[in-house]
Amino acid sequence: MHTKRIIPCLDVKEGRVVKGINFKGLVDVGNPVDLAEFYYKQGADELVFLDITATHEKRDIMESVVKSVAEKIFIPFTVGGGLRTIDDIRKILRAGADKVSLNSAAVRDKNLIREGAYYFGNQCIVLAADAKKRDDRTGWNVVIEGGRKDTGIDLLKWVEEAVSLGAGEILLTSMDADGTKKGFDIELTNAVSNITNVPVIASGGCGCLEDFCDVFKDDTADAALAASLFHYGELTVGQVKEYLKKRNIPVRV
Repeated sequence: MHTKRIIPCLDVKEGRVVKGINFKGLVDVGNPVDLAEFYYKQGADELVFLDITATHEKRDIMESVVKSVAEKIFIPFTVGGGLRTIDDIRKILRAGADKVSLNSAAVRDKNLIREGAYYFGNQCIVLAADAKKRDDRTGWNVVIEGGRKDTGIDLLKWVEEAVSLGAGEILLTSMDADGTKKGFDIELTNAVSNITNVPVIASGGCGCLEDFCDVFKDDTADAALAASLFHYGELTVGQVKEYLKKRNIPVRV
């Protein structure tokens, strides 16, 4: 089993970190620069920064905020939201991001994945796949625009295609579990892990220490992303790692 990563997530709206349930009812939880530095000092392995309304509002990501965060942390830093072109990706990488997360724009223009991987390397291109269970419960659809639009595209087929185009990692979010604190969607994470050989970051629904263990114990995910638990001080990154270490799940401490 490879070393597992613990990744706090900063969902940013209008320059502030927010959190909701099922992508709705967003509540202000703090300043992104302060929180980024706080999690870095706690021992986070990486950090994810998502400007969650940039695509819907048809505007560029907040480059100045990205620069400010990058100056405070010295761990891999993934940024997403409102990235539509190769120039957008280049700007954000120059601002201090190590990787970019592509969701809506990649669905609309698959070449963005291919060209991004060509110019910046597969390791820089993260496919952000927001998944929602279909009404007939037979699988999952891809949702874009910050959870606002169900594309009708089959999630597993999209993941396979995106990886073939050059995506080097999957940030997999269960919209059904997001913010509920009822646990990661293990069925969803397993389904994606079984069809790809690139790292999968599980996101959505983590509510306690046991949930981290559940998503790692069968080597289901390569990393676990959480927001509410960390933002509200219910757990620290260090507590999560100590818990996992005691259960023989490899983590960096």
